[in-house]
Amino acid sequence: MFRILRNLLRLAVIGRTAARYDALPASLLATAPGLSWLWRLIARRGVPGRDGQRLARALAELGPTYIKLGQLLSTRSDLVGERMAVDLAELQDKLPPFPGRDARAIIETEFGQPLSALFASFDDKPVAAASIAQVHFAVTATGQEVAVKVLRPGIEAAFERDIDLFYWLAALAEAVLPKLKRLRLREVVDTFARTSRLEMDLRMEAAAASELGGNFTDDPTFNVPAIDWDRTGGRVLTLERIRGFKVDEAARIEAAGFNRDEILAMASASFFNQVFRDGFFHADLHPGNLFINEQGTITAVDFGIMGRLDQATRYYLADMLIGFLTGDYRRVAIVHFEAGYVPRHQSIEIFTQACRAIGEPLQNKPLSDISVGRLLAQLFAVTEQFEMETQPQLLLLQKSMLTAEGVGRLLNPTINMWELARPLIEQWMRENRGPEAQIVEDVGAALSTIRRLPALVREAERVTADMATGGLRLHPQTVRQMLQGWDRRRRSDRLALWVIAGLLAVIVLKIV
Repeated sequence: MFRILRNLLRLAVIGRTAARYDALPASLLATAPGLSWLWRLIARRGVPGRDGQRLARALAELGPTYIKLGQLLSTRSDLVGERMAVDLAELQDKLPPFPGRDARAIIETEFGQPLSALFASFDDKPVAAASIAQVHFAVTATGQEVAVKVLRPGIEAAFERDIDLFYWLAALAEAVLPKLKRLRLREVVDTFARTSRLEMDLRMEAAAASELGGNFTDDPTFNVPAIDWDRTGGRVLTLERIRGFKVDEAARIEAAGFNRDEILAMASASFFNQVFRDGFFHADLHPGNLFINEQGTITAVDFGIMGRLDQATRYYLADMLIGFLTGDYRRVAIVHFEAGYVPRHQSIEIFTQACRAIGEPLQNKPLSDISVGRLLAQLFAVTEQFEMETQPQLLLLQKSMLTAEGVGRLLNPTINMWELARPLIEQWMRENRGPEAQIVEDVGAALSTIRRLPALVREAERVTADMATGGLRLHPQTVRQMLQGWDRRRRSDRLALWVIAGLLAVIVLKIV
């Protein structure tokens, strides 16, 4: 009963805030005539802005958990639509700072020692305050300048209360409005809860920063601040302080003598390498998280939202983009079916036609005029009609591409980042999707088959031993059929080994 009353009270606050901003989307109201009628009675009229902009303002007022929810929804254009996703992506993750004395207390509790034992000096005034945490500058006892990120007091408990409300609302909405089941609201809440809990463990953010930095150890195009692991815990993250200016401060970039086109080239290369070379990318590269340091190198901060792509997904992306850019829409369709993204019972011919509708407007356009992020958004919107399963990693990538392209336009609106990354794209394609790469892949598959054969033989011997000792009782006719089948498979395996050996010989001769 207490839970229901608490949720109803919180729901009243949410409803009042949403009504003040007229924040319920028209698409949602259209699914529920009764709700639409009630909303017309209580909602404030004439609030400026699109649906997504009004919703973003309401979420910002509701607090940290709702800001994070808006950020998650900005990656789910399949649920909220492309226009609203773009509007929610602009949701400002800023809140009033909490007192410096609270930050000191959290740090001392986290490490079980006085602040003076950790830092020679600590600035009580934060330099940035977001929904989850805020950042203070400090100096260690050895004179190292650092930035200290501290979780907001009570954020974990407040988050869990809000998550409980979201689950309750999702179940209620699906019960009252069955049409909403297609949105998989409880699945959205599950994803939100999981990612937010990880983001509130600052050790996970430190690990992500460390991994990303390791990928660029010898790469001059991208820099990640070093982690101070001795002063990092679940609620505190300490990393090297970066001196420089934000990537959107054009006047300061030029005053420092740096070339904006060169910075854009570095940004393009670093983003491409994160996505395709490493399959591990910073998924929140807005201007507030990108700096130009004193050496003129791009430096990223805030590693709470990261994305991963396995090799198969990267190959899918590469083949799909090649298909669109060359007008091979049949290939685009085949890639989706081979990846299992579109069910086999769908028509590949009709899906090819749908891909053509997306790709044809791109033909005869220079690469500099093409937005890959927008292309992916259009593709996901179309593939929903063909029962394509939601791919969260691709939705996150699509949002990240749009953000990265936006940064590129800030640096130079006449140059597209993909145009600058063309040499890297072509080299990666040759190395990973060219004839030589296919030969290496075929050799790997053949060797994998050979490696599996001893295990298959051992398993057959174990089954035979079980049969001989009475551990497995079968009808004599079944045993005779199994032995005959095993004899045929042995002959087939010997033939397969000879075929593989022959193929390897041919491959070696071709390479030589």
